[in-house]
Amino acid sequence: MTLAPYVAILGRGQGRARSLTMNEARAAMEIILSGEAAPEAVGAILMLLRMKGEVAEEIAGFTAAARASLPAWPRARPAVDWPSYAAGRTRGQPWFLAAARLVAQAGHPVLLHGWNAHQATGASVRAALGDVGIAPVNRGTAPAELARSGIAYVPLEDLQPRLMQLLRLRDIFGLRSCVNTVLRMLNPAMAPVTLQGVFHPSYRELQRDAAMLLNQPTLRVLKGGGGEFEHHPTKDITLHGVNGGRVWDGPTGAPMTGHKRLSSTSNTLSEVWQGTVKDDFAIAIITSTAALALAALGVADAERTAQDLWQRRHHACAT
Repeated sequence: MTLAPYVAILGRGQGRARSLTMNEARAAMEIILSGEAAPEAVGAILMLLRMKGEVAEEIAGFTAAARASLPAWPRARPAVDWPSYAAGRTRGQPWFLAAARLVAQAGHPVLLHGWNAHQATGASVRAALGDVGIAPVNRGTAPAELARSGIAYVPLEDLQPRLMQLLRLRDIFGLRSCVNTVLRMLNPAMAPVTLQGVFHPSYRELQRDAAMLLNQPTLRVLKGGGGEFEHHPTKDITLHGVNGGRVWDGPTGAPMTGHKRLSSTSNTLSEVWQGTVKDDFAIAIITSTAALALAALGVADAERTAQDLWQRRHHACAT
């Protein structure tokens, strides 16, 4: 198997090159994931796509092939898919983990998965999982952990090692590739609701349109903190996505006023979650993010529900 036909489609030159169809993109990714493609061809196709700019059909085709490479997920599926693949060089604490925990405690199982490069110590997603009682598990034990606690985090290198290798090509290229977008779209357990963060606003429509091609029932894409699905509570940001299989958009609202950076607080996720410090801004990040997730799930009065979940978070953990 060779990638040459697909490299040729993308690289024929001005006026002759074109985008891949969804079927072509799927076939190309199948070859890449088989491990039989020449590494030069893999690099060529990823960088040609970057130079051209990916279209929804290419992202959907790559994602379909990536999903097909995963082992079948048991019937018990999470309600929410929450990918975390942002680099987050400038972000602070991963407050969105507490928001995901609140959603799970409301009875909506959440599957987190990801890998994050170039993160500062204080921004490390994996280092902070235990601060809010989230267990990092392998793909085989994730369903049991979801049944037990309602939330689990699966590292990408366990979920699909070959995809991890593709993502790490960034270290060689010095540039991101469409693999970053594909991983956000992956939804390995086929949850009905998926929440995706982006750093660059143009990717909101790209991911929405790819989700439509993949028949994703509900999607929310947010230009969030450091590229994560994490809401800045002083900013009313337009959410893009899918609702009931149809294109959807709506505002996030802004429950706070003022001008603050997400990394401006020196308090830690553990301190805020445990209540040893009172940080209104951090709490607003958590509850406003949780409210957006709950609203995507169809929860009525999601903002009030998120506030109530925050107040009862330790009681919920105990039960």
